[in-house]
Amino acid sequence: MKRLLAAGISLLGTLMASHSVVAQDTGQAWQSVLEDARGQTVYFHAWGGEPRINAYISWASREVEDDYGIRVIHVKVSDTASVVSQVLTEKSVGKDTGGAVDLIWINGENFASMKENGLLAEPGWAESLPNWKYVDVANKPTVKVDFTVPTDGQESPWGMAKLVFIHDGARLKTPPATLEDLLAFARANPGRFTYPQPPNFYGTTFLKQVLINTVTDRDLLSKPVDVASFESATAPLFAYLDELNPLLWRQGQVFPKDAAHMRRLLGDGELDIAFSFNPVDASAAIANGELPETVRTFVLDGGTIGNTHFVAIPYNSSNKAGAKVFANFLLSPMAQSRKQEPEVWGDPAVLDVAGLPANEKALFDALDLGPATLSPEDLGPVLPEPHPSWVSALEAAWTARYGAE
Repeated sequence: MKRLLAAGISLLGTLMASHSVVAQDTGQAWQSVLEDARGQTVYFHAWGGEPRINAYISWASREVEDDYGIRVIHVKVSDTASVVSQVLTEKSVGKDTGGAVDLIWINGENFASMKENGLLAEPGWAESLPNWKYVDVANKPTVKVDFTVPTDGQESPWGMAKLVFIHDGARLKTPPATLEDLLAFARANPGRFTYPQPPNFYGTTFLKQVLINTVTDRDLLSKPVDVASFESATAPLFAYLDELNPLLWRQGQVFPKDAAHMRRLLGDGELDIAFSFNPVDASAAIANGELPETVRTFVLDGGTIGNTHFVAIPYNSSNKAGAKVFANFLLSPMAQSRKQEPEVWGDPAVLDVAGLPANEKALFDALDLGPATLSPEDLGPVLPEPHPSWVSALEAAWTARYGAE
C-alpha cells in the first residue's frame, strides 16, 4: 500500500512538473513573439464603411502601441475580395515574404478562397494565442468552422454576428414573424422595406436567409453548390423575390448601398423595417442618435443566419509577430467587452463570459446593452451559413435576374 501511495505521489509530481515545463515553454514562446513584434508596423486591412467600427479599431491600435510598441495602420477597404486578390497576385509573382498585407478582417467565401490557394499563415497560430483560452468553443461552434470550412487555427475569431430585423415601434406595432408575413407586409405597405443590392454582404445575407427558409433540402447548402441542381434548388427563392422586389423601396429599381444606408432610411421614416447582422446594432444606433428610442429588434420564427467574423494573417505577411499580438489583444476581455458596448460598436463577444475570472467577467456584467437588444433566449436559433460556393452563385443569379444599375 505504501509503495502504491509513493508511486502515485511520484506520478503526480511528474505530471505537475511536465505541466510546468509546458506552461514555461508556452510563456517563453509568446515572450519571443512579443519581442519580435516590438517596433513593427502592422497593416490591418479591414472594412472601413462604419465610423463606429473605425473608431474602435483606432482605439485598439493605440492600446497595442502603448502596451507593446506596435503600430497598427487601418487600411480601409470596401471589398475584402480585393485584398485576397492582392495576396494572390503577390504569390503568383513569387513574393513569398515582405507582403503588403499583415492582417485581414475576413470570413466566409474569402477565407475559403485564401485557404484553398495556400494564402494563409501556418495552421494553429490562432489557437496558440494566450487569450484563446477565453474563447467559447463549446457554445459557439462557428469560432472554429467558417461557412462549413474548418478554420484549423488559421484565423482568430473577433466577434459574433446574427441576422436581426429592426422596426420602429411607433410606426409598426407588430412586426412580421416569418418571411411570408414580411411579403404580406410588403403587399400592404409598398416601398417600406428593402435590402442592399448584392454583392453587398448584407444583401447577399438576405438572399441566404430566404434560401434557407425556402429550399426543400437544406442539406444541399452544407455542400459545394451543384451547378446541375442550382436552378431547381433556388426556384422557391427567386419565386419569392419575383413577388417581393416590385414592392420594395423605389419599386426595387434602386437599392440601398449598405446596412448603414438602410439604417438611415429607417431613421428618416422612409422604411418601416431594416435589418442588421449585429444584435446590438439598433441599441447602438439609438445611443448614437441615429435612430429614435422607439426602435426595437426582432427575429423570424425558426431562427436566422449567424456566424463568426475573424482576423487572418497572410502567409507572406511582413509583420506576423505584430499581427499575432494585435489579434491576441482583440481577444482580451477588455477589448471584447469594450467592443460590445452599444456606444462603441455593440459587436457581441466570442468569449466564454461565464467562465472568465471574476474581475474580467465584471466588465461584461456592467454592460448595458440597450433597450433594443434582445436577450440570448429571444434571439432564437442560429441557422448555419451555406457553403461558401453558394455566395458567388447566388450573387450571379440575382444580378442576371434583377441587376440594377
